[in-house]
Amino acid sequence: MKITDIKVTHVNVPFDAPFWWSAGLYPGASKSIVEVFTDEGVVGLGEAPWWHLGEVIKQDIAPLLIGADPLDLAECEARCVPPWQITANTGENAITIAFGALELALWDIRGKVMDMPLYKVLGGAVRKDIPFTEYFAFRPKNDGAGGEMTPEAIVDYCLRMKEEHGSSYFEGKLILGDPQLEIRTVRLLREALGPDAMLRLDSNMQWSLTTARWVLREIEQYNIRNYEDPVATFEEMAELRKHSIIPFSTHVPDLRRAVALGAPDYFVCNFAALGGIAKTMKFVAACEAMGKGFWCYSNDLGIMTAAYLHVVAATPWITEPSQSLFRWQTGDVIEQGPFRQKNNTVRVPELPGLGVTLDPDALQRWHQHFIDHGPMSHFNDPHNPGRFRQLPLN
Repeated sequence: MKITDIKVTHVNVPFDAPFWWSAGLYPGASKSIVEVFTDEGVVGLGEAPWWHLGEVIKQDIAPLLIGADPLDLAECEARCVPPWQITANTGENAITIAFGALELALWDIRGKVMDMPLYKVLGGAVRKDIPFTEYFAFRPKNDGAGGEMTPEAIVDYCLRMKEEHGSSYFEGKLILGDPQLEIRTVRLLREALGPDAMLRLDSNMQWSLTTARWVLREIEQYNIRNYEDPVATFEEMAELRKHSIIPFSTHVPDLRRAVALGAPDYFVCNFAALGGIAKTMKFVAACEAMGKGFWCYSNDLGIMTAAYLHVVAATPWITEPSQSLFRWQTGDVIEQGPFRQKNNTVRVPELPGLGVTLDPDALQRWHQHFIDHGPMSHFNDPHNPGRFRQLPLN
């Protein structure tokens, strides 16, 4: 079997309403969808976490993989990804992430050739109902969606998710630069959701160490399962650990520093950002050996999410629910998407490979959105157009 062509399509998939995060209003996802074609008619699907990595795939990776055996992952990687010493020395790791996006397609091909769902290729399922959190955030109103701009509105939204979808796992960003607003919202959420609901927070590094000490002291009584990036560095998290029992997580996959400093406790990663599924499995195994937890990223479309489902199904160490923005996605590029959790879980697909099918009409629709509007900026401050959002230094 040989790779005959690689196609990359840029897409936008907006949220029903944007949400506030540390850099501004987050309106949706701009991704690159990867199709790897073979001479035996098997097509693999991949997904890049950011659209510009699709350009790296088209220009730097695809020409090197034409004619390669898609089942030989090591050979495919050796053709286009420099040794880690080189990428570390130059600070240029885009090629590694771009290959990680395409590598999903190689695993998809492998599962289809073996006529097995990917979780079986990876060794079999230890679970098939994969847990995810609901997400909450301050969201301005947009065409009838959103409007959760007060603590009371966020509580109402979470209660609606509980009633309509059986949700009891919640994670959210309360990023308006006001620590008292966060403390009040957390208190109201715990009172409304009850003692058994899971409640996790994500600050996107918005707090100074001084403010984080205060915020965590006030919310610790509300049984916070995890706080993601409460401060900007691992060193600050290690100092914050002296003042709080709340576990910390991060998107920065630096296991050595986390072990050396004692914080953070969990990593939350996109598989492409780690270099692909094979490297993710190694990273998770290293986390297990070092006593660090792992769960999966949010704001991905159906192809990457399918990879999450299969890897979590096959990996005993990943026990905590992964993040999700499923409820806010207005569409997807796969026939089975967007995925939606019910009673906190999504069932792992049983079809061969990733188990999802590309929807050509949806792909074209969201590609046209990209052409018409350009990539969606996640760094938009409507109060200061053309500038990054500047949070106050608390």
